[in-house]
This record gives sequence, structure tokens and C-alpha cells, in this order.
Amino acid sequence: MRLEEKLGQGGRMLFSLEFFPPKTEQGLANLYDRIERLGRLGPGFVAVTWGAGGATAQRTLEVCSACQGVFGLETVMHLTCTNMDRRKVDEALDGALAAGVRAILALRGDPPRGQEYWSACDSRFQHAADLVRYIRERHGDAFSIGVAGYPEGHAESGSADAAGDFEHFVAKVEAGADFVVSQIVFDGEAFVAWERRCRDRGIRVPIVAGVVPIQSYQSFRRLAFLTKVRVPESLRQALELVKGNDQAVRDLGVAHAVETVERLRGAGCAAVHLTTLNLETTVSRVVERAGLVRAAAPAPAGSGAWVDDFPNGRWGDARSPAFGGDSSAYGALMVRFDADEARRVWGEPRTLDDISALFGGYVSGRVQSLPWCDEPLLPESQRIVAELQRVNGLGFWTLASQPRLDGVASADATHGWGPRGGYVYQKAFVESFVPGAAFPPLLSRLQSAGPRITYYAANRQGDFMTSAFSAGALPENAAVTALTWGVFPGRAVEQPTQIDKMNFLAWRAEAFQTWREWAAMFPPGDVADFLQRTADECWLVSVVDNDYKSADDGAAIWGLFV
Repeated sequence: MRLEEKLGQGGRMLFSLEFFPPKTEQGLANLYDRIERLGRLGPGFVAVTWGAGGATAQRTLEVCSACQGVFGLETVMHLTCTNMDRRKVDEALDGALAAGVRAILALRGDPPRGQEYWSACDSRFQHAADLVRYIRERHGDAFSIGVAGYPEGHAESGSADAAGDFEHFVAKVEAGADFVVSQIVFDGEAFVAWERRCRDRGIRVPIVAGVVPIQSYQSFRRLAFLTKVRVPESLRQALELVKGNDQAVRDLGVAHAVETVERLRGAGCAAVHLTTLNLETTVSRVVERAGLVRAAAPAPAGSGAWVDDFPNGRWGDARSPAFGGDSSAYGALMVRFDADEARRVWGEPRTLDDISALFGGYVSGRVQSLPWCDEPLLPESQRIVAELQRVNGLGFWTLASQPRLDGVASADATHGWGPRGGYVYQKAFVESFVPGAAFPPLLSRLQSAGPRITYYAANRQGDFMTSAFSAGALPENAAVTALTWGVFPGRAVEQPTQIDKMNFLAWRAEAFQTWREWAAMFPPGDVADFLQRTADECWLVSVVDNDYKSADDGAAIWGLFV
């Protein structure tokens, strides 16, 4: 049975699950375990995302092949035409056929970060409708083809072009689409009204509603920012009341997702598409509580299951399937900022002092974002803001930081996380870009500061060094450094934030890519050349003070930056 036939059968509501290709091999292995468990809930299909320009092509096909061939789940492969020429599209489609995948979600894709305007790599692929037509021409009915719908308009269109945006959507369907998957909605009424509009226009293909269970307050804010979808005031106010309680946020996310599913079911919606962010617990709770389970419930997560209920901060665990994919990556603003906005907010730096002034303005609150940070400095860093201002003034550009904590109540409004009734701990930490000339003397001080101080350092060219070694370990096998952990009633010790070589190098790639994207916001010339040259010469350095019990409040770190 083709996917559109399954979706069009009527009767009991179906659900589907969306995953993204993990960044690491360990994350991939744990994702497969997770997919196997979630598959026992009986999803109508699973979907796997595709990176712009085919950045994740091999890994996407690998995950699709496992879902379809190993786990026996009907699989939809996302495919974008952003920066994709005909050869890449053909290779992707041939790979899908070889993997047994018979459904494609055809997308234009997000503009590549750092380009002021999106431009097609192949003149044949200007819009998603072009990709739909091409798949039909080349493969006939071999694939069920889906397209994306935007109940509240595309984020790039704005309310002024709502009519034109809907006409673009209609054109995609008329090009030969078999089904539609909507963008996420936080307001079920928005989807119901839009689906009615689709039916009134004569669109008869199945339409699947996009729903995302809220996993954390930070990821919710970022998703709302990037998608521009409306957030009901009641939901916004409820989240504000519990935003400092991770468990309460997740519980609220489950309740809201279930409520949304029930509203959609009542309106006759055929299926809901759940964005998992590669996380398991919250999604399972939504499926079960909304009465969507169509098969045996998954086995409880045991010792072999990877538990990542509370990803906390940039440095998650590289073994987690969700590592690096909860929208906490560097450069989130590059997706939405055009060149004029970037210049207005971040200026036109031509000297190292200009960059120091920009970072100093950020930590002092005068600048609300950086190319690497899409929100103001977190409240927990206010305790060390004077040191951050001093360090940036000296020409070390800080990206992330945290003060030490020694048994702070998990209910603490500023520093707490996880279930109530517990205690949280963290080591003092700072991450910064270090200009090339300043790196050798800093490195000398870092090397003399062990074992209390642990550092990780890498440059754009791929050179890497660290002091994090287990006894007898080879240099290439850097040890893990815990940054944040917590103890809670009825739970094992939670350790959601840590640094190791794998995740540090993954973020290094993102960090230096963002330099390139920032430079691309300017026409060729002195500013763009300066930013590129600075990125080529500087180092990304993370420094950890292992003595979280010390009363000097991280002074061992700050004394290194002179």
C-alpha cells in the first residue's frame, strides 16, 4: 500500500516520527536503539531530515536504510534542492530506491547560512515544485511524494505575502504531490483553519499536521523564533511560570502536545507528525497519553538505553542521538539575518579591537546577540559578568561560560534544572576565541595550570590539543570532562553536560563555519577579508576549573587571561 493510501484510509488517527542524522557514530548507534523502541508504538511512517546542499546525504541515506530495511518502518526521506545540482538529486533518489525507500518529502530547503539571498545551484531547481516535477518525470510513480505546508505562512514570507505564500503551496501540490506534511503548530486552531482553506481550494491529498512536544524552554524559544509560528498566550504564560524547572517544562510540553493532538483528532485530522529532536521520553509519553499507540508498547529503557532527559547547555554528550541537534548550534541567527540586519546589529569590524568591543557589548547587555549566540547572556553568567567584561576587553572573545556550583537546589530560579528536590553541581568554565598572537602565551599558562585546569583547543585548520587524558591514554584518546551534573530523588546521577574530543571538534567546525558565514554577509573587500583572516588565525579554547569546591569562585580560570 502506498503511503498516501494509508494516510487516506480514515478511521483511527495515525502518527509519524521525525529524526535527524546524528553527528557522531555513537549517537547513531544509540539512535538505532531508540528508533527500535519507538517503532514498537506503531508509527504510520518515520521521516529522516536532509541537510542543505546534501550536507548529511550519506548519513541520511544510512538512517533511512536502517529504518526501512532493519526496523521495517515505512520511511520518508527528506530531500531539498538548496544548493543541489541534478547529479546530487539523482544520486539521492537512486540511493533511496536502493534502500527500499518509496516516499520522499520534497523541499526547497533553508537558505545556506551566510548567504544574503537564497540562489539555486541548478537552474532547474528554483522551488520545491520543480523538485516534485523532476521526481515525477524521472521516476514516475516509484515514489510517494510529499510537500511541506505552512498553516501560518513561511517564515521568510511575512504576513504581507500570505496570499502569495498559499499560492506557492498550491503550485507544489498541483505539480504532483501525493501528501502534505505541515510545519509545526503550537496552536491547533491555526492548522484546522488552514486545512479547511486547503479543502475549499480543492486540495484532496492527505494532510499531516506537524506537532513538536516541547522538550526545554530554550529549544521552545528558539523554534518559535526560527519558524515564526504563533504561540498561544496561555501556553506562553504557562511556560514562563515553570521555565526554571526542566521537568515541569517537559510535563507541560507533553500536556500541550496531547491537547493539540486531541483538538486535531476532533477536527478530523488524519495524522500527526511528531518532531522528536532525536529524544525519546517526551515523545513516547505524548503517543501513549494521546491514545495513538498502534502496536506493543516499547520495552522500558534499561541499562542499554541512552538516557538524555535533561540536555543542558552546548556541551551535551556526544553519545546521545540528540547531540548537536536541538537548535543550540552556533549560527542560529545566520538562518534569518540578512546582510543589512547583520551590519546594523554587529557593525562592520575592521580591527581586533572592533571585535573585542562587539563581544564586550554583548556580555554587558548593550548588544543582544552575536553571530554565535542568538539570545542575551544567560542569567547564571551575571555572577561572573565583571570577569567576562575584563577578558573580552583584553582581546579574548568569550562565547560561553558558567560559574561553579556546589550543591545548589535544583529549584533555584537561576541555576536549577531537573526534578525538584535535588541538587546540582557544575565546574567553572569559559570558552573563547583567542587571536593567533595571543594563543602561544595563553597555551603556556594553561599547560602550567594542571591538574586543576583542563583545556581543549583547536583552530580552523584542524590542529587540536588538550590536557584531558586518562592515565596511560594515547594522545588521540582525550578523556571526558564533566561540566554539569545533578542528583535527584529516585534517579541515578544525571550528567547532561560534558566535554570530550568528539563533541569539542564538532562544535569547532560549527564555530569556524560561522566566521565564514559572517564574512559572507559583506561584499568582497576589507571587512570580509578581515573576518576571514581573523578566523584563519585564531583558536577556539575551552577552559575548565576542576575544583568546583574552591571558594575562589573560578579565579584559577580568570587568572589565565592576562
